[in-house]
Amino acid sequence: MKKKEKICPEVATCSVDYAFKRIGGKYKGRILWYLHEHAILRYGELSRTLPDITTKMLTQTLRELEADNLIDRKVYHDIPPKVEYTLTEVGNELIPFISYLKEWGDKQIKEEQKKAL
Repeated sequence: MKKKEKICPEVATCSVDYAFKRIGGKYKGRILWYLHEHAILRYGELSRTLPDITTKMLTQTLRELEADNLIDRKVYHDIPPKVEYTLTEVGNELIPFISYLKEWGDKQIKEEQKKAL
Protein backbone atom coordinates (compact mmCIF):
# COMPACT_ATOMS: atom_id res chain seq x y z
CA MET A 1 0.00 0.00 0.00
CA LYS A 2 1.38 3.36 -1.03
CA LYS A 3 1.62 6.13 1.49
CA LYS A 4 -0.29 9.23 0.49
CA GLU A 5 1.99 12.17 -0.04
CA LYS A 6 1.08 15.27 1.89
CA ILE A 7 1.00 18.33 -0.29
CA CYS A 8 1.75 21.63 1.37
CA PRO A 9 0.24 24.50 -0.61
CA GLU A 10 2.55 27.32 -1.66
CA VAL A 11 -0.20 29.85 -1.01
CA ALA A 12 -0.72 30.80 2.63
CA THR A 13 -3.95 29.40 4.00
CA CYS A 14 -4.36 31.99 6.73
CA SER A 15 -2.81 35.23 7.93
CA VAL A 16 -0.84 33.56 10.74
CA ASP A 17 0.59 31.05 8.28
CA TYR A 18 1.58 33.90 5.95
CA ALA A 19 3.30 35.83 8.75
CA PHE A 20 5.27 32.85 10.08
CA LYS A 21 6.42 31.88 6.59
CA ARG A 22 8.00 35.35 6.38
CA ILE A 23 9.54 35.64 9.87
CA GLY A 24 9.63 32.06 11.15
CA GLY A 25 12.82 30.16 11.73
CA LYS A 26 15.73 30.47 14.06
CA TYR A 27 17.37 33.61 12.69
CA LYS A 28 14.91 35.90 10.87
CA GLY A 29 13.43 37.53 13.97
CA ARG A 30 16.89 38.06 15.46
CA ILE A 31 18.20 39.65 12.25
CA LEU A 32 15.21 41.98 12.08
CA TRP A 33 15.65 42.92 15.74
CA TYR A 34 19.39 43.63 15.38
CA LEU A 35 18.75 45.76 12.29
CA HIS A 36 16.18 47.68 14.33
CA GLU A 37 18.70 48.24 17.13
CA HIS A 38 21.57 49.29 14.86
CA ALA A 39 19.71 50.79 11.84
CA ILE A 40 22.42 49.66 9.38
CA LEU A 41 24.55 46.53 9.58
CA ARG A 42 27.11 45.12 7.19
CA TYR A 43 27.37 41.41 6.46
CA GLY A 44 30.36 40.91 8.74
CA GLU A 45 28.65 42.74 11.60
CA LEU A 46 25.58 40.52 11.24
CA SER A 47 27.80 37.46 11.18
CA ARG A 48 29.49 38.53 14.44
CA THR A 49 26.13 39.39 16.01
CA LEU A 50 24.86 35.86 15.26
CA PRO A 51 27.85 33.63 16.10
CA ASP A 52 25.75 30.44 15.89
CA ILE A 53 24.83 30.91 12.19
CA THR A 54 26.80 29.50 9.28
CA THR A 55 27.82 31.67 6.33
CA LYS A 56 25.51 29.69 4.04
CA MET A 57 22.52 30.05 6.38
CA LEU A 58 23.11 33.78 6.93
CA THR A 59 23.28 34.39 3.19
CA GLN A 60 20.15 32.32 2.57
CA THR A 61 18.21 34.02 5.38
CA LEU A 62 19.20 37.51 4.20
CA ARG A 63 18.09 36.64 0.66
CA GLU A 64 14.71 35.40 1.94
CA LEU A 65 14.19 38.54 4.04
CA GLU A 66 15.10 40.70 1.04
CA ALA A 67 12.75 38.72 -1.25
CA ASP A 68 9.94 39.24 1.29
CA ASN A 69 10.65 43.01 1.27
CA LEU A 70 11.56 43.04 4.97
CA ILE A 71 15.13 44.27 4.50
CA ASP A 72 17.01 46.32 1.92
CA ARG A 73 20.43 45.35 0.62
CA LYS A 74 22.67 48.14 -0.65
CA VAL A 75 25.89 47.28 -2.47
CA TYR A 76 28.77 49.76 -2.59
CA HIS A 77 31.20 49.11 -5.42
CA ASP A 78 34.17 50.49 -3.52
CA ILE A 79 37.44 48.68 -3.11
CA PRO A 80 36.90 46.49 -1.17
CA PRO A 81 33.17 46.23 -1.93
CA LYS A 82 30.76 46.43 0.95
CA VAL A 83 27.10 45.55 1.49
CA GLU A 84 24.78 47.19 4.02
CA TYR A 85 21.43 45.92 5.25
CA THR A 86 18.58 48.02 6.62
CA LEU A 87 14.95 47.42 7.50
CA THR A 88 12.32 48.37 4.96
CA GLU A 89 9.11 50.11 5.96
CA VAL A 90 7.39 46.71 5.95
CA GLY A 91 10.16 45.27 8.14
CA ASN A 92 9.80 48.16 10.58
CA GLU A 93 6.10 47.32 10.96
CA LEU A 94 7.12 44.00 12.54
CA ILE A 95 9.28 45.56 15.27
CA PRO A 96 6.45 46.16 17.80
CA PHE A 97 5.50 42.48 17.55
CA ILE A 98 9.08 41.30 17.90
CA SER A 99 9.38 43.65 20.88
CA TYR A 100 6.39 41.96 22.53
CA LEU A 101 7.97 38.56 21.90
CA LYS A 102 11.23 39.81 23.43
CA GLU A 103 9.42 41.06 26.53
CA TRP A 104 7.57 37.76 26.85
CA GLY A 105 10.86 35.85 26.45
CA ASP A 106 12.58 38.03 29.07
CA LYS A 107 9.72 37.31 31.51
CA GLN A 108 9.83 33.57 30.87
CA ILE A 109 13.61 33.44 31.32
CA LYS A 110 13.28 35.24 34.69
CA GLU A 111 10.57 32.80 35.77
CA GLU A 112 12.74 29.82 34.85
CA GLN A 113 15.70 31.31 36.72
CA LYS A 114 13.53 31.77 39.83
CA LYS A 115 12.42 28.14 39.65
CA ALA A 116 16.03 26.98 39.32
CA LEU A 117 17.03 28.74 42.57
